[in-house]
Amino acid sequence: MGGISAQERREDVIRAAIAEFARAGYRGTTTAAIAERVGVTQPYLFRLFPDKKAIFVAALARSAEDTRLAFERASDGVEGGERARQAMADAYAQLISTRPETLLMQMQGYATVAAAEARGDDLIGQVVRAGWMKIWDTVHQSLGADADETASFFACGMLGNTLAAIGLPSAAGR
Repeated sequence: MGGISAQERREDVIRAAIAEFARAGYRGTTTAAIAERVGVTQPYLFRLFPDKKAIFVAALARSAEDTRLAFERASDGVEGGERARQAMADAYAQLISTRPETLLMQMQGYATVAAAEARGDDLIGQVVRAGWMKIWDTVHQSLGADADETASFFACGMLGNTLAAIGLPSAAGR
Protein backbone atom coordinates (compact mmCIF):
# COMPACT_ATOMS: atom_id res chain seq x y z
CA MET A 1 0.00 0.00 0.00
CA GLY A 2 3.17 2.04 0.00
CA GLY A 3 2.87 5.47 1.52
CA ILE A 4 -0.88 5.85 1.74
CA SER A 5 -1.97 6.58 5.30
CA ALA A 6 -4.85 4.78 6.95
CA GLN A 7 -6.81 8.07 6.88
CA GLU A 8 -6.25 8.46 3.13
CA ARG A 9 -7.23 4.85 2.56
CA ARG A 10 -10.32 5.39 4.72
CA GLU A 11 -11.28 8.29 2.43
CA ASP A 12 -10.78 6.02 -0.59
CA VAL A 13 -13.07 3.44 1.02
CA ILE A 14 -15.78 6.02 1.70
CA ARG A 15 -15.69 7.22 -1.93
CA ALA A 16 -15.78 3.65 -3.23
CA ALA A 17 -18.61 2.81 -0.85
CA ILE A 18 -20.64 5.78 -2.09
CA ALA A 19 -20.29 4.49 -5.65
CA GLU A 20 -21.15 0.90 -4.71
CA PHE A 21 -24.05 1.65 -2.34
CA ALA A 22 -25.46 4.24 -4.77
CA ARG A 23 -25.55 1.59 -7.48
CA ALA A 24 -26.76 -1.46 -5.54
CA GLY A 25 -28.12 -0.26 -2.19
CA TYR A 26 -27.19 -1.50 1.25
CA ARG A 27 -28.32 -5.10 0.82
CA GLY A 28 -27.00 -5.42 -2.73
CA THR A 29 -23.52 -4.13 -1.95
CA THR A 30 -20.85 -6.43 -0.58
CA THR A 31 -17.79 -5.39 1.35
CA ALA A 32 -15.85 -7.47 -1.17
CA ALA A 33 -17.01 -5.14 -3.95
CA ILE A 34 -15.97 -2.08 -1.95
CA ALA A 35 -12.57 -3.60 -1.11
CA GLU A 36 -12.02 -4.55 -4.75
CA ARG A 37 -12.91 -1.06 -5.97
CA VAL A 38 -10.35 0.42 -3.55
CA GLY A 39 -7.75 -2.26 -4.16
CA VAL A 40 -7.50 -3.54 -0.61
CA THR A 41 -8.31 -6.82 1.06
CA GLN A 42 -11.45 -7.30 3.12
CA PRO A 43 -9.40 -7.83 6.31
CA TYR A 44 -7.75 -4.44 5.71
CA LEU A 45 -11.16 -2.89 5.07
CA PHE A 46 -12.29 -4.16 8.47
CA ARG A 47 -9.25 -2.61 10.14
CA LEU A 48 -10.54 0.73 8.86
CA PHE A 49 -14.23 0.16 9.64
CA PRO A 50 -15.75 -2.29 12.13
CA ASP A 51 -18.48 -3.52 9.75
CA LYS A 52 -20.51 -2.85 6.62
CA LYS A 53 -22.98 -0.65 8.49
CA ALA A 54 -20.17 1.65 9.64
CA ILE A 55 -19.05 2.00 6.02
CA PHE A 56 -22.62 2.77 4.93
CA VAL A 57 -23.03 5.37 7.67
CA ALA A 58 -19.73 7.05 6.70
CA ALA A 59 -20.84 7.09 3.05
CA LEU A 60 -24.20 8.63 3.99
CA ALA A 61 -22.53 11.32 6.09
CA ARG A 62 -20.03 12.11 3.33
CA SER A 63 -22.63 12.38 0.57
CA ALA A 64 -24.71 14.77 2.70
CA GLU A 65 -21.62 16.83 3.55
CA ASP A 66 -20.59 16.98 -0.12
CA THR A 67 -24.03 18.36 -0.95
CA ARG A 68 -23.96 20.84 1.93
CA LEU A 69 -20.51 22.06 0.89
CA ALA A 70 -21.66 22.52 -2.72
CA PHE A 71 -24.46 24.80 -1.49
CA GLU A 72 -22.18 26.64 0.92
CA ARG A 73 -19.47 27.30 -1.66
CA ALA A 74 -21.99 28.39 -4.29
CA SER A 75 -23.69 30.92 -2.04
CA ASP A 76 -20.55 32.23 -0.32
CA GLY A 77 -20.40 35.99 -0.87
CA VAL A 78 -23.55 36.03 -3.03
CA GLU A 79 -25.90 38.87 -2.14
CA GLY A 80 -29.64 38.43 -2.40
CA GLY A 81 -31.90 35.42 -1.99
CA GLU A 82 -32.64 34.94 -5.70
CA ARG A 83 -28.97 35.08 -6.64
CA ALA A 84 -28.11 32.65 -3.88
CA ARG A 85 -30.96 30.36 -4.96
CA GLN A 86 -29.72 30.31 -8.55
CA ALA A 87 -26.09 29.83 -7.54
CA MET A 88 -27.00 26.90 -5.29
CA ALA A 89 -29.30 25.35 -7.88
CA ASP A 90 -26.55 25.58 -10.50
CA ALA A 91 -23.99 24.09 -8.11
CA TYR A 92 -26.29 21.22 -7.24
CA ALA A 93 -27.04 20.53 -10.91
CA GLN A 94 -23.29 20.45 -11.53
CA LEU A 95 -22.74 18.12 -8.57
CA ILE A 96 -25.35 15.58 -9.65
CA SER A 97 -24.28 15.70 -13.29
CA THR A 98 -20.61 15.12 -12.48
CA ARG A 99 -21.05 12.91 -9.40
CA PRO A 100 -24.53 11.36 -9.59
CA GLU A 101 -23.52 8.81 -6.95
CA THR A 102 -23.78 11.62 -4.36
CA LEU A 103 -27.50 12.00 -5.04
CA LEU A 104 -28.11 8.27 -5.43
CA MET A 105 -26.34 7.57 -2.12
CA GLN A 106 -28.64 10.01 -0.38
CA MET A 107 -31.65 8.35 -1.99
CA GLN A 108 -30.39 4.96 -0.78
CA GLY A 109 -30.14 6.44 2.70
CA TYR A 110 -33.74 7.67 2.61
CA ALA A 111 -34.89 4.26 1.41
CA THR A 112 -32.94 2.44 4.12
CA VAL A 113 -34.11 4.45 7.15
CA ALA A 114 -37.55 2.88 7.52
CA ALA A 115 -36.30 -0.70 7.23
CA ALA A 116 -33.49 -0.08 9.72
CA GLU A 117 -35.79 1.60 12.21
CA ALA A 118 -38.33 -1.21 11.87
CA ARG A 119 -35.54 -3.50 13.09
CA GLY A 120 -34.89 -1.19 16.04
CA ASP A 121 -31.76 0.37 14.50
CA ASP A 122 -32.03 4.13 14.53
CA LEU A 123 -28.40 5.03 13.70
CA ILE A 124 -28.97 5.29 9.95
CA GLY A 125 -32.02 7.50 10.51
CA GLN A 126 -30.05 9.70 12.88
CA VAL A 127 -27.27 10.14 10.32
CA VAL A 128 -29.68 10.84 7.46
CA ARG A 129 -31.68 13.34 9.53
CA ALA A 130 -28.55 15.10 10.83
CA GLY A 131 -27.16 15.40 7.30
CA TRP A 132 -30.46 16.71 6.01
CA MET A 133 -30.69 19.32 8.79
CA LYS A 134 -27.16 20.58 8.08
CA ILE A 135 -28.05 20.93 4.40
CA TRP A 136 -31.34 22.67 5.33
CA ASP A 137 -29.54 25.10 7.66
CA THR A 138 -26.95 25.99 5.02
CA VAL A 139 -29.58 26.69 2.36
CA HIS A 140 -31.91 28.41 4.83
CA GLN A 141 -29.23 30.88 5.90
CA SER A 142 -28.13 31.49 2.32
CA LEU A 143 -31.68 32.34 1.29
CA GLY A 144 -32.07 34.85 4.08
CA ALA A 145 -33.71 32.53 6.62
CA ASP A 146 -37.12 32.46 4.98
CA ALA A 147 -38.76 29.10 5.72
CA ASP A 148 -41.18 29.21 2.78
CA GLU A 149 -38.42 30.06 0.33
CA THR A 150 -36.22 27.31 1.76
CA ALA A 151 -39.05 24.78 1.52
CA SER A 152 -39.73 25.83 -2.08
CA PHE A 153 -36.04 25.43 -2.95
CA PHE A 154 -36.02 21.90 -1.56
CA ALA A 155 -39.35 21.00 -3.18
CA CYS A 156 -37.95 21.88 -6.60
CA GLY A 157 -34.72 20.09 -5.74
CA MET A 158 -36.50 16.91 -4.70
CA LEU A 159 -38.43 16.91 -7.98
CA GLY A 160 -35.08 17.20 -9.76
CA ASN A 161 -33.68 14.39 -7.60
CA THR A 162 -36.58 12.13 -8.47
CA LEU A 163 -36.31 12.85 -12.18
CA ALA A 164 -32.54 12.29 -12.12
CA ALA A 165 -32.91 9.06 -10.14
CA ILE A 166 -35.35 7.62 -12.68
CA GLY A 167 -33.32 8.82 -15.66
CA LEU A 168 -35.45 11.69 -16.91
CA PRO A 169 -34.04 15.13 -17.71
CA SER A 170 -35.06 17.85 -15.26
CA ALA A 171 -36.94 19.70 -18.01
CA ALA A 172 -39.44 16.80 -18.04
CA GLY A 173 -40.87 18.15 -14.81
CA ARG A 174 -41.78 21.48 -16.38
